[in-house]
Amino acid sequence: MAVREYVCAALVVAGAARPAAAQSALTIDQAVQQAVDRNLSLIAQRLNLSVADAAIVTARLRPNPILSGGANSLDWLGTGFDDVNGAGPPEYSIRVDVPFERGRKRELRTEVAASARRVAEAQLADAVRRLKLDVALAAIDVLEAKAKLRLARENLDALSRLVELNERRLTSGALPPLEVTRSRVAMLQYRGSVKAAELNVTQARLKIHALVGRQPTDPLADIDDALGVPPAPQPADVDALQAAARAFRPDVRALHDDQARSQYDLRLQLAQGLVDYTLGAEYRRQQGVNGRGNLAGLFFSVPLPIFNRNQGEIARAEAEHEKAGRSVAAVETSVASEVASAYEEFETARQLLGDIERELLKPAADARAGTAYVYQAGATSLLDVLDAQRAFNETMDAYYSAQAAYRRAEARLTLVAGVDPGSDR
Repeated sequence: MAVREYVCAALVVAGAARPAAAQSALTIDQAVQQAVDRNLSLIAQRLNLSVADAAIVTARLRPNPILSGGANSLDWLGTGFDDVNGAGPPEYSIRVDVPFERGRKRELRTEVAASARRVAEAQLADAVRRLKLDVALAAIDVLEAKAKLRLARENLDALSRLVELNERRLTSGALPPLEVTRSRVAMLQYRGSVKAAELNVTQARLKIHALVGRQPTDPLADIDDALGVPPAPQPADVDALQAAARAFRPDVRALHDDQARSQYDLRLQLAQGLVDYTLGAEYRRQQGVNGRGNLAGLFFSVPLPIFNRNQGEIARAEAEHEKAGRSVAAVETSVASEVASAYEEFETARQLLGDIERELLKPAADARAGTAYVYQAGATSLLDVLDAQRAFNETMDAYYSAQAAYRRAEARLTLVAGVDPGSDR
């Protein structure tokens, strides 16, 4: 427990040590955009597109022709080529062989590489979607922590004024010392709540600091936005949201693109089982004692597909194509569950926030104000004031939590379903 308290105190000191003027406040939208532009993991993932572009270039390349040269029957051992021994004559040759691919291999390689790039694009879009959700949730955490810090400071101010009132009443003899002691103890308890709330703010800001791509030496990120927004009306039915998610979610699109890639890969592997032809042409020069000669030759070669007909790669491509199809079905089922869960979370948070605003806020505030007024008149006890203050604090704490829960549910439903639930607001 002591270690945890030490770490928490260190975090608070570290956050307080940064110059306040250097701390830049962002709205939620600005924080999301900054994360998309500067998040280090996302920057690294963008390089997958460059890798995919290079693979497309490679896939489009044609086989290189082969140039070979030869020098045969050279008299390097000093035999001596003459009319008597009939040795030789020396021969010099130049040959060019050109491979010809069959089965549209080049076009299929290009389609596989292009499909892989579309998969990379969809995966990048999904990474952006997930990062936006993480940043939005982290920003809402900051706003919630700051709202609860303001509440804790307001409670501490209220108790401080109460202590000052009791000390004046003690001086005039209108209040026993025990009552002043009780009010001071309550004030010290709320002072501890302020410290805990300050720690929560610092931790929340540190979390979003890394998400938006800032370095440890940069000013600590802060969020300055409205926590509370009017609750949206009930969104479209869950079936429409599920259909939208299946149509627009980038992770679903990535699996569909991967399924198309596996289909092209299967066709490519079937084409790889077809043998390729090689055509060659040769020029040969003979130069002997009996005369000189120039010769030409044509060549045709083809491998015999007796053992290797690319059976293993064909089987691998067939298995991957079947796996891709099953993955599509699995993710569509998972997406439907995610949307249904996010929909229920959003609806529950929307209703809870509305209930608190209608039924709890005004009575809790009136009870605190009325009890404080009566206490100042000497018509009630300190315990009644503290109970009213505690009830107000719990109500406001629950209200801020409900606001944050609603904003989180709205952000999660927006990014899970690919639609804005408040668009009809």
